[in-house]
Amino acid sequence: MKAGVIGAGTMGAGIAQIAAMAGCKVWLVDADLERANAGRDKADASLDKLVARGKLEAVTSDAALARIEPSADQAMATHAADVVIEAVPEDMALKRKLFATLATEAPGHALLGTNTSSLSITKIAKGTGAEGRIIGLHFFNPVPLMKLLEVVRGQDTSEETVSRALAFGELVGKEPILVKDAPGFATSRLGVLLGLEAMRMVQDGVCSAADVDKAMELGYRHPMGPLKLTDLVGLDVRLAIAE
Repeated sequence: MKAGVIGAGTMGAGIAQIAAMAGCKVWLVDADLERANAGRDKADASLDKLVARGKLEAVTSDAALARIEPSADQAMATHAADVVIEAVPEDMALKRKLFATLATEAPGHALLGTNTSSLSITKIAKGTGAEGRIIGLHFFNPVPLMKLLEVVRGQDTSEETVSRALAFGELVGKEPILVKDAPGFATSRLGVLLGLEAMRMVQDGVCSAADVDKAMELGYRHPMGPLKLTDLVGLDVRLAIAE
């Protein structure tokens, strides 16, 4: 299978890595070749950590890295792809423009996935000419370690696309869940609710930030409290999702 990953930041690099580990030839695309190369370097460092921890054989790591090709030429990188996944900034206009381009650049059979964590799949796809092929493929950070893949079906997403997306998720070692296109999907909807309420609790003096986190970590077995998670995700991202 051939994959194109658009956007070579943290998420894009992680997605490229797991696709390469699953045996896919991957083009990691960014508008600037230096950033695309930096994304491949991130994947390289992540693979090295897996080798150091005994989770991956060095020969397997080397083979996966060899399958990742950085590129600044989106058309070249996607013209023969079986799946294209975008991991560009959370901007509706940017994503709509990208998918309208991919609708003509990528082959007619290509699965077109967006890694958005909160934007409407239906709105992203509308008017692109590829509405049936566009689906949410929401991976989680760090991509190589987090098992969940949130597959989000837009109003116009075809059943074939849903089936292929679920199969792709399993191919790259994830456990997919299928969610209808709704504000925040499943994970962001619940996650932002916890995060915002935790902030209100601190604001109202219910308890300290540390104790809010401890309550959820020890009482509900969350690996990370909602305020620590908010710091990791970023207040700007949490605000955008909430809005």
